[in-house]
Amino acid sequence: MTKDLLLEIGTEEIPAKFMPGALVQLENTAIAKLAALRISHAEVRAVGTPRRLAVIVKAVAASQTDKNSENKGPAVKIAFDQNGAPTRAALGFARGQGVDPAELVVRDGYIYAIVQETGRPVTELLPGLLTDLVTSLSFPKNMRWGELDMRFVRPIRWLVALLGSEVIPCTLPGVRAGRITRGHRFLGEATVTINSVAEYTNRLSENFVMVDQDVRRRVIKEQIEKLAISHGGAATIDEELLAEVVYLVEYPTALYGNFEDQYLSLPPEAIITPMREHQRYFPVTGRDGKLLPLFITVRNGGPEHIDIVRHGNERVLKARLADARFFFEEDQKVPLAERVEKLKTIVFQDGLGTIHDKVLRLEQLAAGIGHMLAISPSELMIVNRSAHLAKADLVTGMVNEFTELQGVMGREYALRSGESQAVAAAVFEHYLPRFAGDQLPQTTAGRLISIADKVDNIVATFSRGLVPTGSQDPYALRRQALGIVNIFIDAKVHISLAAITETAMNLLGITGSERRTKLLADLLEFFRLRIKNILADDGLRYDLIDAVLAAGIDDIYDTWLRAKAMAAAGETRAMQKAVQALVRVGNLAKNAGSQTVDPGLFTTEAEHVLYKAYVEAYNEIRQYEQEKNYPGILNRLAALAAPIDGFFSAVMVMVEDEAVKNNRLALLQAIAGLAGHTADIAKIIVV
Repeated sequence: MTKDLLLEIGTEEIPAKFMPGALVQLENTAIAKLAALRISHAEVRAVGTPRRLAVIVKAVAASQTDKNSENKGPAVKIAFDQNGAPTRAALGFARGQGVDPAELVVRDGYIYAIVQETGRPVTELLPGLLTDLVTSLSFPKNMRWGELDMRFVRPIRWLVALLGSEVIPCTLPGVRAGRITRGHRFLGEATVTINSVAEYTNRLSENFVMVDQDVRRRVIKEQIEKLAISHGGAATIDEELLAEVVYLVEYPTALYGNFEDQYLSLPPEAIITPMREHQRYFPVTGRDGKLLPLFITVRNGGPEHIDIVRHGNERVLKARLADARFFFEEDQKVPLAERVEKLKTIVFQDGLGTIHDKVLRLEQLAAGIGHMLAISPSELMIVNRSAHLAKADLVTGMVNEFTELQGVMGREYALRSGESQAVAAAVFEHYLPRFAGDQLPQTTAGRLISIADKVDNIVATFSRGLVPTGSQDPYALRRQALGIVNIFIDAKVHISLAAITETAMNLLGITGSERRTKLLADLLEFFRLRIKNILADDGLRYDLIDAVLAAGIDDIYDTWLRAKAMAAAGETRAMQKAVQALVRVGNLAKNAGSQTVDPGLFTTEAEHVLYKAYVEAYNEIRQYEQEKNYPGILNRLAALAAPIDGFFSAVMVMVEDEAVKNNRLALLQAIAGLAGHTADIAKIIVV
C-alpha cells in the first residue's frame, strides 16, 4: 500500500532571492535520492514560504523494489582447480557476494554470482534519506547558529516528517522531526499539529499560510490588478519584483497608497525606482500611460488595520521621493558636461586609472569602431560627444543615491543641459542591455559606445588576470559579452572582434607580443563560449554549433548567419548526403601533397564531371561568400554529393601512378576547402 510523504524544514526567514533555486534543488534532490534507493513514487512537488521549505511525494511504495544483479568474478582458470573444485578465490568471491559457492554461474570464461536483494521497508530507509536530503541542500550563503556545527541558509527551528500519518524519526543538530509545524508568525497558531500528509496544506491555510508559491503568486497578481482597476488605473507588474514578493509573504494582502501630485514632475524613472527597487511597490498608470500618484504594495497579513499600514508606507515613500526631488533639482544646477572633470576622483579599477581615463579610452575606441564601420562624419560627431558625456551622471546626487538610475539620469540631464536628442539617447543606451532580456541600443552612437564600454571592461579585467571561473563573475563580464554579441546580431553589422580587441589593448597600454597574443586568444575563447550558449538556447544542435564555430567567430554577425543557415539545412536529407560525401572527401584529402589540379591528368569521365562541378561550385560559392548568402552555399555544397558519389564509384584514388594519384587528391582537397569558410563539415553528425 502506498502512502504520501512530507518533509517540512522550518526556518527563520529565508532571503527571497534564494527561494526559487532552493525549491528546484529540493525537488530534484528528493527525486534523485528516492531513485538511488529504489523507492517508487508518483508526483514530487516542492513548496515553500519565507519560513519553510517542504517537499511532498505522492504514493510512496511500502518497500524498495527488489534488485537482481549479476556480478562478475574471477576467471574460471583461477576460480577452479584441476579437479573442478572451487579455489580460495572462488570461495572468497562467493562469500563476498553472500551466495553459496555451488550457486556460482560459469559463462564466457568467468564465474558470476546472481544476487537477489529483497527490498527493505521504506520506513527503515526514510530517516537516513530525509536527513541526507536536508544536509545536501546548498545555498549561495549559509549560516551557523548557537554552538552547533550545522550549516544551513537560516537556523532550522522545526522539522515535520510524515509518511501518511506516521512520523519518520529523523534528527538534525538541535531539532527532532515530528508532526508539529507553525502557522503565520502573527496570525496563526504557534504550534499546528499535522495528523497526516493529506491535511498539510489545509491545516496551514487555516493558520494563514499559503504554502504553495504558485497559489500565492496568483492571489498576489489578482489582488494587485483588481486594486489598480478599482482606482482607475493599471498596475505595472514587474515579473522579477512579483517573484520576489511571492517569497516575502506567507499570507498576502495587497493595499494601495498615495503620494503627492507634486512629485509627478520628476522623471518617471526617478519615481518608479524608489518604489520598485527600495520599497517593493508596484506603480500604477492611467489610461494615457502616465504615472498616477498611487502605488500598490503587499503586506504579510490580513486586512486588519490596513489604514495604519498604508499610512506607514506612504510616509516612507514620501521621504524617498523628497530625496529624489532634492537631488534632481540640485543636479541641474551644474551642466552635465561640467561634471566630466569630476570623474577624475573615481577609480575605475586598481592599476587602470580613473573613470575619466576610461572616458578618454571610450571616446577613442567608440570612434575607432565607427571608422571600421565607415559611419558618416555627422554620426561620428554624435559618437564623440555622447562618449564624452556617457559617465558624467555617475557624479550626480541622484545616481549616487539611486545607482539603478545611471544612464537614465544621464539622458535626462543631457537634454536639460541643451544636448541633442541623439546624444541623450546614446548616453542612456550605452548601458544597454543591463540584464537578460533587456532592450538593446537602437541608435548607431548608442550601439558603438555600448560595445566600446563593454569591450574596455572585459579587456581591462582580463588583463589583470581576473578571468571569470565557474560561478564567479564579480564584474559581470559574461553578461557584458552576451550583450556585445546580441548587439552585433541585432544591428546586423560585420566587423572584426579581434580588431576591436586589439584597439582596446592599445588604448589600455597592454604591451608585449606574447602577452597580447595570449590575451587575444583568451578573449576570443571567452566570446566563443558566449556565442555557443546563445546558439544552444536557440535550439541549434550541438554538432552543428561546433561545426559553425570551428570556421571562426571573429565576425559575430557572420557567425550567426552561418549558424542560422546550418540550422535550416543541417537535418535535410540532401545536406546529410552532402555531409557523408564531403567527410569522405576530407578524409582522403589529408593525404594530398599538391594543391594544383591538372585536368590533363584525368583518365576517367567521372573525374571530368567532378572537376566541372567543383569549378562551378567554387565560382558560385565565392560569390555567395561576398553576399553572405550561406543558404546558397549550403545548397551548392549539397549539389556536389551526386558527382562526388559518382567519382568514388568509378575512380580508385590511391593508384600506383603518383601523378594521377596526387592529381586526384588535389581535386579532393580543393573540394574539401569549399565549406571551410562556412562550417567544419567533419564535425556534423549524420542522423
